[in-house]
Amino acid sequence: MNKKLPNVFANKNTGVISNNKEVYYSKEDNLRKSLETETDRSIKSIIIRKKINDLFNSENFVYKVNVIITTVDGDKECTLIAKSNDSLLTINNESISISDIVDIRKL
Repeated sequence: MNKKLPNVFANKNTGVISNNKEVYYSKEDNLRKSLETETDRSIKSIIIRKKINDLFNSENFVYKVNVIITTVDGDKECTLIAKSNDSLLTINNESISISDIVDIRKL
């Protein structure tokens, strides 16, 4: 069994090979990051809708409620009178999209 291999099978490269140390790509990492951001967005949306429902379902709400709404553009102090599935209506007849709301709190 101790036969010498023919020269065809002998390894001629005896140097150090380091061609795989600089490149790394994992599709799982990108997928995990995108799932985390989608989850964060959906959780924030649920929290905002819960806050809005709590405002309109409270015992103190009869016709209007004074709130501070934080949107992507900035803070607004307004009086809410109604809500629909995708927007809030203020006393000044202004419609605010629920998807634009970052935070909402009662005054």
